[in-house]
Amino acid sequence: MNNIKSEFTIKDLENFSGIKAHTIRIWEKRYNLLEPNRTESNIRYYNLQNLQKLLNVALLNNNGLKISKIAELSESNIAIKVRELVAKTGVNEQASNSLKLAMLNFDENMFNETYNNLVVNSSFREIFKNVFIPFLNEIGILWQVNSITPAHEHFISNLIQQKIQINIERLQLSKPTNLEKVFVLYLPMNEIHDLGLLYLHFEILLHGYQSIYLGQSVPVSNLNDVQKVFNSICFISYLTVEPTQLTVKEYIEKVREEVLSSSNNELWLLGAKIKESTECLEFSNIKTYESIIELIDNL
Repeated sequence: MNNIKSEFTIKDLENFSGIKAHTIRIWEKRYNLLEPNRTESNIRYYNLQNLQKLLNVALLNNNGLKISKIAELSESNIAIKVRELVAKTGVNEQASNSLKLAMLNFDENMFNETYNNLVVNSSFREIFKNVFIPFLNEIGILWQVNSITPAHEHFISNLIQQKIQINIERLQLSKPTNLEKVFVLYLPMNEIHDLGLLYLHFEILLHGYQSIYLGQSVPVSNLNDVQKVFNSICFISYLTVEPTQLTVKEYIEKVREEVLSSSNNELWLLGAKIKESTECLEFSNIKTYESIIELIDNL
């Protein structure tokens, strides 16, 4: 336990649970729901058990159980109620809570147990869309507000990446059935955030296309090497933090000039940089997407 985050502020609890700090204080005072410790200067701080209890309480409360009724239950009975709710409704919120706790504890077994429970009733595609995407968006926010460290984010992201890789390998056992075009997936130079792109690799294979995954930090000039081998290519790139030296429009123009000018190939782009851009990015052979889901719907 010395190597994990085991003390939390009330703001951390708000960030993890979605319950406002003001409401948490009311629940403490009125129902004795949590028992925080205090520093020498009388500032509240909470342990991992407090966080786990609050996540369970929030789940029950969000699904219609009054806080006054929850407060009458012991911690073990709260956990039982949560399991009953999950068994009855398959609430994805509880899976997200379990993933948060696995992340905070650097607990790979807990992650795998949570994932295996999801696999019983859902396909990998459903799990990624309904659980992993919302969860990854949430931990991105938790990282921004310093409730978790990069170590937490890297740990859980790598475990999710492993699951994507396993499912990709299964699809690669079959030959492509849709030969209309070849997809080539890559990230710009110095871009290392490849989780979304890797999932797109899975989706493209699932749709029966041939998908070539080049991965992180690929120079624009290297894309021409692929064009020497394949025709009808659709390049896909995910712009999260790069490009930084160019605007998105300048990067697109660079790709068009150096790669696409002598072909009918396309470039599809998505990611935070695309959302943030205020420039007009409309070109005949360029498509931009707001989300992974939107792009998948256009495959």
